[in-house]
Amino acid sequence: MDRLMERGGSFLQKQMPGVVGFFWKVLVSLLVFYLGVKIIRWLQRILRRTMEQMGVDQGVIQFACSLAKILMYLLLVFSIAAQFGVTEASVAALIGSTGITLAMGLQGGLANMAGGIMILLFKPFVVGDYIIYNNGPAGCEGTVSRIDMCYTRLTTIDNKIVVIPNGTLSNSSVTNVTEKDERRLDVKVGISYQSDMRKAKGILEKLLEEEPDIYHDREQAVFVDELGDSAIILGFRAWVATDKYWQVRWGLNEKIKLSFDQAGILIPYNQLDVHLYENSET
Repeated sequence: MDRLMERGGSFLQKQMPGVVGFFWKVLVSLLVFYLGVKIIRWLQRILRRTMEQMGVDQGVIQFACSLAKILMYLLLVFSIAAQFGVTEASVAALIGSTGITLAMGLQGGLANMAGGIMILLFKPFVVGDYIIYNNGPAGCEGTVSRIDMCYTRLTTIDNKIVVIPNGTLSNSSVTNVTEKDERRLDVKVGISYQSDMRKAKGILEKLLEEEPDIYHDREQAVFVDELGDSAIILGFRAWVATDKYWQVRWGLNEKIKLSFDQAGILIPYNQLDVHLYENSET
């Protein structure tokens, strides 16, 4: 028993320096990781502030900061791994094998990253634009809030977040609603065949003239668009500021209804006539 205790004690004495050294490396690695995270965040703030002062687009800033963050964290992890005896050759081999594995397993992610670069280079839209993703499901539209490495985030008008892969977005049809400062307003309204068409057109022309947010120096027109089955379709076109488009459209729709009611002009609507026949045999 004494011999076993002596052998155990000598074994612990021999292993103790290695155990202490290992725990010391772990402690140093945790400290390096903590300081590295602080430094990475500090460098990110400097990078963002510098690019903002240079007037760089917000989408480019977000993309560059995301990429720099990933690269700096990889550098930090490999630096910590070197503390545990991992050589530069092993790190290089690990990077190579990891790169091949990621390239094969994350083809979609690489396509999204390439799509993000294409979006930032050709700028079909930027942060702050309102876009409509035409190839997506209905209602897939909103204001661009972020352009990250792999995904673009949209904020809808009811404050939902829509995340679209950059690879899909860069290869699809996208409508940029707010890129131009001016937007054409097209409104159509139907009147009954019994109503005075010229009088209705005069009301529309007057409403356009009285609307202060209409660009009166730009082309505008009031016209008969269609002679439908149950209504005469009148329409008008005018130009407004993009940021006032919906405000003007909703306001004119209300004014048209009130003005037509006051002038006795009927706006037809679909209705169902039900005829009841009495059976004379009963």
